[in-house]
Amino acid sequence: MHGALVVLRPTVTEDVAALAAIRATPEVRARWRGGDDLEADVAADVEDPGSHCLTVEHQGRIVGMIQWYSEEEPDYRHAGIDLFLAPTVHGSGLGTDAVRTLARHLVDACGYHRLVIDPAADNTAAIRCYEKVGFRPVGIMRQYERGPDGTWHDGLLMDLLAAELTP
Repeated sequence: MHGALVVLRPTVTEDVAALAAIRATPEVRARWRGGDDLEADVAADVEDPGSHCLTVEHQGRIVGMIQWYSEEEPDYRHAGIDLFLAPTVHGSGLGTDAVRTLARHLVDACGYHRLVIDPAADNTAAIRCYEKVGFRPVGIMRQYERGPDGTWHDGLLMDLLAAELTP
C-alpha cells in the first residue's frame, strides 16, 4: 500500500531485527509493552494469526510497524489499528500517513465501516495524529494497561466511521 509519504508492506522475518531495534528505543519502549527479548516479541506479533503486521517504510528505510486486527462477528464487525514508529521520524507526518493509508485500505478494500484505536490517554501526540485521520474520542478506559513501571494507566478509545475518514 502506498501513502503520500510511506509504503506499507507485509512484515517479513528479515524485518524483525530492525523493528525490535525501534521497539527498544526509550520513547517507543515507554508506550509498547514487551519482555526482555524484543525480537521474540516482534516475531510473535508477526506470527500471530489474529494480527496483520505491516512494515512502514519511508524512502526505502524501515521506520516502524502498523498492525491491524478484526472482529468478524457480523453484528459487531470492525477493525482495530496499532502503530509504532522510530522516534527519529516522530512529528514528521509519517504516522498520520500510515494510519490514513491503512484506514483507507480497511474501508475501501476490506469493507469495514468502523475502525478503532486505543492510545494511552496521556499520549497527546498519538491522539493528535489519529484525530487528523478522522478518529474521534469515545471515552476513557480506566486502568486499561500496565505501564513499564508496573502501575495501571488509562487508555483512550477512539473510533472512526468510514464516512469520517479524511482524504
